[in-house]
Amino acid sequence: MHRLILKKIYTFSIIGGQRKISHSVGRKLCSFISSSSSCISKVCSGLRHKSRSASQTKSVKNMAMNMENSSKDLVNEVDHVDMLDASFDAYEGVIINIKNDMDENVFTALLQTSISQWRQQGKKGVWLKLSLEHVNLVKPAVKEGFWYHHAEPTYAMLVYWIPETNHTLPPNASHRVGVASFVVNNNGEVLVVQEKSGAFKGTGVWKLPTGTVEEGEDISAAAIREVKEEAGIDTEFMEVLAFRQSHKSFFSKSDLMFVCMLKPTSLDIEKQDSEIEAAQWMPVEEYANQAFVKKHKSFDYIAKICIAKKDNKYVGFSPLLTTTASSAKKSYLYSNYQLEQ
Repeated sequence: MHRLILKKIYTFSIIGGQRKISHSVGRKLCSFISSSSSCISKVCSGLRHKSRSASQTKSVKNMAMNMENSSKDLVNEVDHVDMLDASFDAYEGVIINIKNDMDENVFTALLQTSISQWRQQGKKGVWLKLSLEHVNLVKPAVKEGFWYHHAEPTYAMLVYWIPETNHTLPPNASHRVGVASFVVNNNGEVLVVQEKSGAFKGTGVWKLPTGTVEEGEDISAAAIREVKEEAGIDTEFMEVLAFRQSHKSFFSKSDLMFVCMLKPTSLDIEKQDSEIEAAQWMPVEEYANQAFVKKHKSFDYIAKICIAKKDNKYVGFSPLLTTTASSAKKSYLYSNYQLEQ
């Protein structure tokens, strides 16, 4: 019995990591060991008397059962370990769920215990999502070895790698995605704008309407939206004509720009006063012959592609509606593959 209790204490000290058995539980253990010794002595003494009565036999059995039940209760109490609420992903990762306000010291103790447990379970990456309400937990998390992964308007995501190896956590998004819209009417004129801010402010350069694709937005939808916002023109998406990749363009992030062709379904321009200085329909050739366009090779290439498309000498990529392999979510595949009717 003594060996059983000591074994359970040792086991808990390993599982609990840096957490210690509370004083109350320790006192219970000492008291239990002391009472167990007394009970065992009585049992052994009773066994020496071969002529013990039936009532004495029953008393000894009851005493043994009570000792066994007390042992189980105490073991259960000792084996209980408080941990942070978390879920597991398909890559042996852990996602910590912080739902309520928490004291920094309490959080640190629970975090240490949890990581110790997850290490024994073979877990690897730990994802800690902290909302604005729980920003007080960022500093103690960093002290425990967490680092920033990314941030959004309502939360910061921190990560930790448990194994003593180089981590294999996926990086944060590496690219910003933008669209440039080539909108040409039946007269062979292209929709162009001059911007009030940014690199083109005050240059007199006429450019295609451009903008950034929003989170969860399709490229085709972004192109339509940007044209409507900047020039008030309604359009129908036709094709992706080309795309350009550049690096270190936005806070060290890379940039993907998709040049899209749209068909106008309205012609009256209503420019966006806050961002657009001027907007108009311009012959495609006049747009392509601007000094700025001619000087910069990427702009010159795009202009030549647009002219080739206007003259039906170029085929772009049309959207094919499909779904993702891992779910039933809508997805577009852009291709110039002609589906059989």
